[in-house]
Amino acid sequence: MMDHLFPTMVVGSLPRPVFIRELIERRKCGEVSEAEAELVLDDVVPAAIRLQEAAGVDFVSDGEWRRESYVKIFADAVAGFGADLIRARPGSNAAAYPAVISKLCQKRPLALAEAKFLVSSTTRRTIVALPSPYTIARRMWSSEHSTAAYPTRACFMEDCIPIVNEEVKRLTALGVDAIQLDDPWLVLLVDPEYRAREQITDISAEIEMSIRGVNGAVQDVNHSFLSVHLCHAHGNRKHSTRGPYDEIIEALSQMNVHRFAMEFATPDAGGIGVLDRFPQDKILGLGVIDHTDTRIETPEIVVERVEAVMKHVSPNRITLNPDCGFAPSSINPMDLDEAYLKLKALCDGAEMLRGQHG
Repeated sequence: MMDHLFPTMVVGSLPRPVFIRELIERRKCGEVSEAEAELVLDDVVPAAIRLQEAAGVDFVSDGEWRRESYVKIFADAVAGFGADLIRARPGSNAAAYPAVISKLCQKRPLALAEAKFLVSSTTRRTIVALPSPYTIARRMWSSEHSTAAYPTRACFMEDCIPIVNEEVKRLTALGVDAIQLDDPWLVLLVDPEYRAREQITDISAEIEMSIRGVNGAVQDVNHSFLSVHLCHAHGNRKHSTRGPYDEIIEALSQMNVHRFAMEFATPDAGGIGVLDRFPQDKILGLGVIDHTDTRIETPEIVVERVEAVMKHVSPNRITLNPDCGFAPSSINPMDLDEAYLKLKALCDGAEMLRGQHG
């Protein structure tokens, strides 16, 4: 999958034009049907793909324009959830989320339809992201709403694992080139304030849940490029948490994937020194574009960030990506032109690096 140095990838999402955000909300409220919405989205999603191609991205997504959010696609495809029962705490930048309220029953594949459209719409390599079982469990299980169906978060996650696993197998059979599991809730554990707020006293048990979720999701999958994305979850251009990866870095070697796409452009991620402990048999998806910063990076800044990391990780084990998706939920405010210019800087920087380092 890495036939040249510093291949470029997106993490998944691109900012949605206002009319797409409105369409998603109208679909959610029942004002337009799924079929009516899909007709519009089939017309506009190619623009998200063409934007990435024009920027020079090697592995493209569909921009996740069909999704309300990166994790809610699970609740959209699986029965057993009450809509938007988990409300954001006061002062938070998070949206409301569904809560599981009854035993899960899958209605349809999670992302297969959008992946089929993507694969048929580009000659570039493709990447499709799914939420990890641990992040689903942390995001959509609530002690207030969920205990009648699943007495613990861990019990809920056990029923999520086979659903995600089957979807990974479907995407593999389709020929998706890179499959990514989004697991930001593992990273949130590094922030003491988050752990206190969530009353997490045993961080090791949470890390083990994340490892089990990832490994269960990729069990018996014969795919050559499986990734996990790690970040400090963000909304409205602000991170939910902050802190270095030190407390979770050892867990990465226990996950049966090939690559980890990690935030490093943002100062909230705590710096690159931790990469001395990055697993030697894994590929680093290096975040070199800061989605929280409105300034457009230059290719020279990308080169500088990569060359600093090359002191810790060899260049043949580095792919380049933004820190995170530009719009993990439909309400993210980033401008689409800004996203394009940031991706172009990423790809131009990668080309400069190839010229300098072979």
